[in-house]
Parts: sequence; C-alpha cells; structure tokens
Amino acid sequence: MSAMRPDSQRGFSIVSAIFLLVVLSALGAFMLTFSNVQQMTSAQDLQGSRAYQAARAGMEWGAYQVLRNSGSCNAGSNVALGGNLASFTLTVGCTKTVYTEGGNAVNLYQITSTASSGTVGSTTYIERQLQATIGN
Repeated sequence: MSAMRPDSQRGFSIVSAIFLLVVLSALGAFMLTFSNVQQMTSAQDLQGSRAYQAARAGMEWGAYQVLRNSGSCNAGSNVALGGNLASFTLTVGCTKTVYTEGGNAVNLYQITSTASSGTVGSTTYIERQLQATIGN
C-alpha cells in the first residue's frame, strides 16, 4: 500500500486557477476586439448608404439641370447638401455630346456624381460615384 504524500499535491489548484484566469482574460479581450470591429463595420455600412444617397441626390440635381434648366451642363459643380448628408462633399460633373441620328441632332449628357466624406487613406473615408447618360 502506497501512502500519498501531502507535499506532492500542493499548488495544483493555484496553477489551474491561473490558467483559467489567463484563458478567460484572452477570451474577454478577443470578444472586446470582435465587438469593436463589428461596430466599426456597421458604422461604415451606414456611412456607405449615406454616401450612396448623397451621390443619388447629386445625380438627380444634375438631371434637373440638364432637363429643366435649359440644358445647363457644367464640367464640375460642388453642390451643398443638408441634413444628415451635410458632412459629404458632392461633386457633379456633366459632359455633352451631340450625335446625329436619322438626320436629327441628339444631345447626350453624361452625368457623374461623386459623394465623399473623410480623409483619403483613413478608415473613415467613404466615397460613392454614380454615372448616368441622359438623352435630350
């Protein structure tokens, strides 16, 4: 019969407790990092949607200028936005091309609307660009 020595079991519970503490701390740090990345991705998605709406507003402004404002077509115009889109810089460009089709002159307008926010190269930079061709 072998007798267990009480000295051989000393300190085992403290080692396992430290191991569990380190593993739980690492898991907590991972969850915090994951949560921050998810929040940043969600914010960028929202900003991307806003940039798309800003670019779409610029496209509609450009179409209005061409169709209702006597065919006005500027190479590049900065348009001010309001409300939630006020933080975006909106540039609307237009080029006019005249084609002859069946003996009739047709004006084609290529409208490009670019909305951007933030500094290029940063994680918060967002840009959306839309193009459309309108015949008049």
